Amino acid sequence: MDWLTNDLVQGVSGAHYLAAGLLVVVGACLQGVSGLGFAMFSAPLAAMWFPELVPGPLLVLSCPLALMGGLRDREAIQWPLAGVAVVGRLGGTVLAAACLVMLSVQTLSLLFALLILTGVSLSLTGWRVMPTRRNMAVAGLASGMMGTITSAGAPPFAIAMQNMGAAQLRGTFGAIFFIGSAVSIAVLTVVGRMGAHEYLLSALLMPWMFLGFFASNPIKRHVPAPLVRKLLLAMAAIGALVVLFRTLTA
Repeated sequence: MDWLTNDLVQGVSGAHYLAAGLLVVVGACLQGVSGLGFAMFSAPLAAMWFPELVPGPLLVLSCPLALMGGLRDREAIQWPLAGVAVVGRLGGTVLAAACLVMLSVQTLSLLFALLILTGVSLSLTGWRVMPTRRNMAVAGLASGMMGTITSAGAPPFAIAMQNMGAAQLRGTFGAIFFIGSAVSIAVLTVVGRMGAHEYLLSALLMPWMFLGFFASNPIKRHVPAPLVRKLLLAMAAIGALVVLFRTLTA
């Protein structure tokens, strides 16, 4: 992370910082349009080119992003589904802390990537997943684990929520991930994966996140629900493939 603290504190322009900011802008805009997408887009690319962003800083950026998304579509939030999803995500976050002690990140990442690819494949072959309370609870559990370990906790919800209306998806996801991301950040801080440098990096990239979210306002009105579903599945698949590739070549 010396590229950031050394360059920006001394007033020197950092190309790496600008590239990371562009990544955050695109990811935040995607999430503003579809309801999900920030971590699914940003985390795999950050792991390859900006590893200092994973997992903590991306989670810190995703927390206010989720809050803004939830507030913007608050009238469409499905609170019963959001409630069981949050409970599941909290359980998954606690379980992730235990898994990080007992298992390697590579093993867990491989498992998550294979599960997400299976879910996307089944969805493309006609398997219709409905956002029931049971499915949302399972998605929450998987999301809590995956989000805490890799910072990409959205793919399980992309599978479970793919048939929701666009406004319902954006609002409900925002409510879920605001709470879930805050808990994941706290857990990472407790286990020593988040420190002063990570919080500083998050603060310096925060304006890029706001820029991406507000840029999504005029775009989201012109994106139909079927396209949103395809975007969700595509981002989930691409994210899983990148995680799989990175894990197998590590």
